[in-house]
Amino acid sequence: MAGGLAALLDDVAVIAKMTSVTGTKALGVVVDDAAVTPQYVQGFSPARELPIIAKIARGSLLNKAILIVLLLVLDHFLPVVLTPLLMLGGAYLSFEGAEKLWEALRGGHEQSEKTPAIEAGPDIEKKMVRGAITTDFILSAEIMVISLNTLNESSGGLSLTMKALTLVSVAIAITVLVYGVVALIVKLDDVGLKLAERPHEASQRLGGLMVAAMPKILTILSTVGIAAMLWVGGHILLAGTDKLGWDAPYELVHHLAAPAHHVAGLGGFLGWLVETFFSAIVGLMVGAVLVLVMHLLPIHRHGVHTTSEKTSGASH
Repeated sequence: MAGGLAALLDDVAVIAKMTSVTGTKALGVVVDDAAVTPQYVQGFSPARELPIIAKIARGSLLNKAILIVLLLVLDHFLPVVLTPLLMLGGAYLSFEGAEKLWEALRGGHEQSEKTPAIEAGPDIEKKMVRGAITTDFILSAEIMVISLNTLNESSGGLSLTMKALTLVSVAIAITVLVYGVVALIVKLDDVGLKLAERPHEASQRLGGLMVAAMPKILTILSTVGIAAMLWVGGHILLAGTDKLGWDAPYELVHHLAAPAHHVAGLGGFLGWLVETFFSAIVGLMVGAVLVLVMHLLPIHRHGVHTTSEKTSGASH
């Protein structure tokens, strides 16, 4: 019994350690996920915000459960297809980011002030949730692939069961982190209103500032979300082409970022910033081509993301 308990505790320690390592490697995508999600609750009544986030979080957990099974099967039987599949996801993110940028530049937000999401139709919430879960699937795929690759590189000989348990731990921890942060962000104005109702002048002032700042915060997050789609999509494509044997684009980005890495004290951050910038450029270029192709096809897109653009600027 004691030996069995010691082995169990040892396994738990290994899972905790690997969860921490893989979660850290995927941190950039986690930030992207948290930045993208708040746009999907803009324009809805405050009472619907947390239920919508809860629906998206449940969808995200289901996404990750499906991905864990799929990735473990592919990793065992057909590991060569993981990179091309991830690149398809990168192309999708690039397309979504470029399309949203195009909608913003051509004035796609003009109707948002007149038509709050709650008035746009009975199915709008389902469409927004479906769109958020679709985007989450791509981001979750990168998180899970990064986590699996990290396990394969650093764990040596983890069993299938240990890999699965570690990936499940990563999935739960990241989902709770992302959607917990998102829930806090979108409810900041409600907290501000409560503070503004208190008798203390300091609380009223702080509450007023929070309420006034909320539209700006959501606008900034929406912009960061678009940028995140482009730089994550571009990075996936660059890393994928490098892994498949066409290393020139990835090496060029590393070459351009090399001087920044040598800046004392800030080299790591500046190097990441340069690489992120050029990844976003690649994502924008690929996304722009895909947007052009999709808009030239004889199929008018009535998808959820077009609707989301019409509502993303609505008053909170």
